Amino acid sequence: MADLFRFELVSPERLVLAADVQGVQVPGSEGDFGILVGHAPVMTSIRPGILEVTTRSGKLKKFYIRGGFAEANPDKLVVLAQQSIDVEELNKSDLLQEIRDLEEDVTDASNDEQRTKAQFALDRLKELESVLAL
Repeated sequence: MADLFRFELVSPERLVLAADVQGVQVPGSEGDFGILVGHAPVMTSIRPGILEVTTRSGKLKKFYIRGGFAEANPDKLVVLAQQSIDVEELNKSDLLQEIRDLEEDVTDASNDEQRTKAQFALDRLKELESVLAL
């Protein structure tokens, strides 16, 4: 059996997942990165995208996360996500509502930085929509 480490995925509403896992692929704001047991300490922001968790049994579990922060040390990874949706539970109406919300965020942005951030998130969601073919 592969070496395991503790992983916690937390959203504002709840603790989404807390388990010992083999590995996690995180959509970092500066590029995707993988975490395995023994990883050097790191703290970084994350972008909207798919977070992939390899469970204890080797099963791949995917979550759409809308951004947030990740903190890793050699025996634990904590991801604090602004939003987290299990990809297995994702449905077209929820995704389309998220897209509408982000389109509104782009329109209502009070400065270029906010507009750029919202547009980036919107582009990622539209990409997710096409990748998942919902």
